[in-house]
Amino acid sequence: MGMDDFLIADSNRDAVAWLDRWPAWPGPALVLHGAAGCGKTHLAHVWRAASGAALVAGTDLAAADPPALLAGVRAIAVDNSDRLSGAAAEEVLLHLVNLVAETGCHLLLTGATAPARWPFALPDLTSRLRAMPAVAVGAPDDGLLSAVLVKLFADRQLAATAEVVAYLVPRMERSFAAARRLVAALDAASLSRRRPVTVPLARSVLEGLGEA
Repeated sequence: MGMDDFLIADSNRDAVAWLDRWPAWPGPALVLHGAAGCGKTHLAHVWRAASGAALVAGTDLAAADPPALLAGVRAIAVDNSDRLSGAAAEEVLLHLVNLVAETGCHLLLTGATAPARWPFALPDLTSRLRAMPAVAVGAPDDGLLSAVLVKLFADRQLAATAEVVAYLVPRMERSFAAARRLVAALDAASLSRRRPVTVPLARSVLEGLGEA
């Protein structure tokens, strides 16, 4: 989850640039949004390391205490902010947004869509979220997926040729999460069948994953 393990491409370059601008953001908060597996959570961890921020999952927010979350830190990230549900969770997020603004802290939110589409009922919260700058993280393109696969194979010390990577990219689900699952499945298949990672093995694994 470090910056050294994050590959920058056209799909995420704007988001990385915004995070690099911190703390010189135009306001106290920023929203990153994009489909599952596009790298939002990884970027939230990168920003946490750079800023010393606290990090909390949106699904855990209902039971959280905003002043306690900000104790000893000047920044906080809420990952999957759009997944919180219920009036209590919305009240906590609104309190956190207001507290960040009042104390000069910074807040990073992530979600699958832009904040205007988050299904919240609290009017004060929705108006504050819609006023925040939001930047999209796009799905990885062929070049980025290829680079991610090469790195994942190398991390597992798997010898996969350029032919294998070229075979996988147009056939796999287009996300970082899918790339990790696919390489893990190829690693397991290679070990169990005592075969190198080849195009036929890749075809078999994709079929097993329902992605052929």
